[in-house]
Amino acid sequence: MSAKGTVRKTNVTLVTVAVFIATFMTAIEGTIVSTAMPTIISDLHGLSIMNWVYSIYLLMCAVTTPIYGKLSDRYGRKPLLTIGLLIFVVGSSLCALSQSMPQLIDARLLQGLGAGAIQPLTYTVLADIYPLSKRAGMIGLNGSAWGIASIIAPLLGGFIVQHLSWHWVFAINVPIGLIVILLIQAFLSERMESRRAPVDYKGIGLLSLGLICLMLGLQSLGSHQGILTPALLGLAAVVIFLVLLRLENHQADPILPLRLFRNRTFVIQNVCMLLIAGFLMCFDTYMPIWMQSVMGLNPSMGGFVVTPSSILWLLGAYLAGPLTMHHPPHRATNIALAFILTACVCYVFLPMATPYWAFLVISAIVGFGFGLAITTSTITAQSVVPASDVGASTSFNTLARSLGQTLMVSIFGIVMNTVIADRVPDHPGLTAEMMDRMINPATANQIPPALLAPARSIVFDGLHWIFLTGLVILLLALGANLLDLRSRSLLSEYQHSATTKAATTGSIR
Repeated sequence: MSAKGTVRKTNVTLVTVAVFIATFMTAIEGTIVSTAMPTIISDLHGLSIMNWVYSIYLLMCAVTTPIYGKLSDRYGRKPLLTIGLLIFVVGSSLCALSQSMPQLIDARLLQGLGAGAIQPLTYTVLADIYPLSKRAGMIGLNGSAWGIASIIAPLLGGFIVQHLSWHWVFAINVPIGLIVILLIQAFLSERMESRRAPVDYKGIGLLSLGLICLMLGLQSLGSHQGILTPALLGLAAVVIFLVLLRLENHQADPILPLRLFRNRTFVIQNVCMLLIAGFLMCFDTYMPIWMQSVMGLNPSMGGFVVTPSSILWLLGAYLAGPLTMHHPPHRATNIALAFILTACVCYVFLPMATPYWAFLVISAIVGFGFGLAITTSTITAQSVVPASDVGASTSFNTLARSLGQTLMVSIFGIVMNTVIADRVPDHPGLTAEMMDRMINPATANQIPPALLAPARSIVFDGLHWIFLTGLVILLLALGANLLDLRSRSLLSEYQHSATTKAATTGSIR
């Protein structure tokens, strides 16, 4: 609330700029850290635990995302986004000051706690400050930051590591984050109605514990710990979620609003998003491996193969706005899936001698589909629920993406490891250690020439089965989406809900 007698209005332009900067800052984080990781490992000597630099960040993002989203519906976007930005800035500064791998991992934990607020709440702020007719386009543009980041991050990360120090990969977030905080504090004005219901602390605790068990279980699927650890963690997560559901039925203001899951379109579109995000990890993770191990290209050319997808992602995100305004969500998602499925089928049937330019064309096709699908899902999640639940619905959509990526990347890892373990014994002299060396073009020449071709053939077979698994995942998404044939366009949904929904509990001035 502003001071009595004064009326402050949100500066929509400057708040939008702040939101775009915040989104870009978190979008670029993952890729730029990957670029700097070889140098970080060399400096801090932590190869055996390097995966935790990524895992702990993603885990904390996933755990806190639904909590920030729900609390923002109660206390407002401004304070929760500011808290998230402050935590992210502090975490980034500690990452920059890290002198050992354990210190870096601890700092990344803090960074992830902050990013869990930034990722969903930036989209929620846009939903608050723009009417539906303009919201779709702005959310599409905000989502395009991920595509832009995937192009810029490798170049920026390489420049920083080469000319400065890997510490600056994290340090640059500090001034950027502080600028965003100042813009949000100065130009975003909210009017919130107080809620008398107590905060659902039990729900927050159970939700956090359940998500931690679930994410750790998913991440351990592809490890060498066997099936017992992920099975026990998965069972613990199921039990905790069952207790949570029972508890939430009796809470006045539950952290997990169960009414969201009575909305057919909301549930189906989030299921589709979980599956599509899983295939996105297949594309991002294994296309560079295809280029470097099977085709023997250098890392720069291997990474460049996904660049057309980033460029066309921007176009897909931009077109998602008008498409979702005038067509039902299931139709927009079907169009997106048509592009993604086309690309996946191509990957399944591509011969080993496919020319490089063909991969660039297919990458553009799949990138357009991803931009369309992810933006459509975000807009739909916000538009088919009451205004009082926009924060919770947006954060759940983000969580669905995280869960899909974590689950599917583990499944794809199992598929590849199974193929390698099955095929390597068929070639006398070939070992698993040689397969590890063959993945990297710089060390592939250490393998005897007579074994190099069979090794590449094994990886090619593994990639074939991975994309075949991805095809099944996308067909499941298509099947789920067809269950929502009765959904209306978001414009019709908005016009209908305007006369039936209760007044919003919080609004932007």
